[in-house]
Amino acid sequence: MKTIGLIGGMSWESTVTYYQLINEAVHKRLGGLHSAKIVLWSVEFDEIEKCQSCGDWAKSASILSETAKGLEKAGADVILICTNTMHKVADEVAASVRVPLLHIADATFDALQKRAIHRVGLLGTKYTMQQDFIKGKLKERGLEVLVPESEDMEMINSVIFNELCVGKILPESKEKFLKVIEKLKAQGAEGVILGCTEIGLLIKQADTDLPVFDTTEIHAKAAVDFALACESA
Repeated sequence: MKTIGLIGGMSWESTVTYYQLINEAVHKRLGGLHSAKIVLWSVEFDEIEKCQSCGDWAKSASILSETAKGLEKAGADVILICTNTMHKVADEVAASVRVPLLHIADATFDALQKRAIHRVGLLGTKYTMQQDFIKGKLKERGLEVLVPESEDMEMINSVIFNELCVGKILPESKEKFLKVIEKLKAQGAEGVILGCTEIGLLIKQADTDLPVFDTTEIHAKAAVDFALACESA
């Protein structure tokens, strides 16, 4: 079993989900008392968020790159950035280490391809919905990506940072998200990407008949597939 390196803490709420999902998947595949080999480095999210809000992506890239180096020195065989938004600096982080970085958009594309999805809605932080570090990678591989209108983007971003990242799961916010999903469905979306690792705390597949692609679940599964590749060979 290979060792999975997690850059977490962005927010710690969803990092808990990563840790749980990875260990559950390893146990399901191997049984007994098996659990995942994980090295977790949880960063200080307030520092990262301040870099985001003032546009200092170079500083956040430096922080995450140093973290990745620490994980590699600690024995990680693969690195995951446990957040969609900070994949904005994924190339810089990947270049800082010798071990591979599992990109959340690559894993998500593979999941969409298995379901033959061609047009998909994307929910996430305003950075993820407006910029191309996730959308662009999906579009390059032939997907049409739909995003909410600007007013809905602001609502989604606010719920993520002011509620989900601090552990508030409110039914009224769920209803607002589901209305946005319905709008995307009306525009022809064949599925919806929960493109922020906290959204899965609020929205589940049971809440909508549109196929849901939770990037936290997808990314965690990809990590387990990598870690256990030699076990299934």
